[in-house]
Amino acid sequence: MAWCGLDQFLRHAADLVRARGGAIAAVDVTIVCERPKIGPHRAAMIERVAAILGIAGARVSVKATTTDKLGFTGRGEGIAAQAVATVRLPL
Repeated sequence: MAWCGLDQFLRHAADLVRARGGAIAAVDVTIVCERPKIGPHRAAMIERVAAILGIAGARVSVKATTTDKLGFTGRGEGIAAQAVATVRLPL
């Protein structure tokens, strides 16, 4: 699966957190698309994100949803993603 430079972005973000003495506690990713089905790729995605960020796979959540055929994702013209990270920084 092509990551289109996302691995560099994730690695850089993790480096910025670590440079401040922090740690990434957890990551939650939601992929928005009609196709392809994410289920068969979910474990590999979790493993890859965890490896890039240097955290345990148990701290990464990947799930998918659709827009019920609305918008560009619903028409199959693209895929969108949203991600949230819980970051611990020293006081």
